[in-house]
Amino acid sequence: MDISWQSFAATPVGVKALVVGAVFILFFTGERIYSAAPYPEGKARLFRNIGLWAIVLVASPLIIAPLTALGANQLVWTRSDSFYFNVLVLATDLVLLDLWVYWLHRAWHRVPFMWRIHKVHHFDEFLDSTSAFRFHLGEVAISAGLRLIPITLLAVPLGHVLAFETLMLCAVIFHHSNLRIPALLERAISRVIITPSIHWVHHHAVMHDTNSNYGAIFSIWDRLFGTKSVTVRTYDMRIGVESVEDKSFLGLILSPFKRNG
Repeated sequence: MDISWQSFAATPVGVKALVVGAVFILFFTGERIYSAAPYPEGKARLFRNIGLWAIVLVASPLIIAPLTALGANQLVWTRSDSFYFNVLVLATDLVLLDLWVYWLHRAWHRVPFMWRIHKVHHFDEFLDSTSAFRFHLGEVAISAGLRLIPITLLAVPLGHVLAFETLMLCAVIFHHSNLRIPALLERAISRVIITPSIHWVHHHAVMHDTNSNYGAIFSIWDRLFGTKSVTVRTYDMRIGVESVEDKSFLGLILSPFKRNG
């Protein structure tokens, strides 16, 4: 079947791809013009991040998308003829899915075999918008499978799932970004959503901070469940995994399969 770019862009998945792509380009460009922290020399980490992202992009239509479609309620996009009711249900689904991602993120840090996979993301020794896509394929696939639990139990419509995925990816690009944001503005919005000042502390190469600030979209969860770090982000704080250096591209792919990876 011949599917044109125009027809793909008109689909919900196409809209998601366009929105996320546009947000990524915006932050990738903006953070290089108005950066918060000076960029490290060399392009090696950039190629590693893009390489891991490329693997996920290739595998997504074969693994991630089918898993999402399997659990979502594809029979409905809304649950009522009432616009206001549907907006309320959408908002509720977004909040509940974000709560699930918060607890799932905690599991990625606390369950040993999950941490071995998730460490690939944390090995990055600097953060910018490309870090938002630096995940091992194993983590992305397992996360998609585990996300079936709330999606199935709550009978979340496919449209709501795609809306959440779009919002979450945009939020992840934002809070990993190296864009300098006026302090007063960032302090204000951090009361509601995760900002770079919060998430960079999560990537601080000190295990106490690494095991904190788990939120993806909304910042309330860390305050509510006592996982908010008191550490204040500084632009010279060391990013990465405590006492461990970043690895080569192949090393990142093989890392979860090594006991001391």
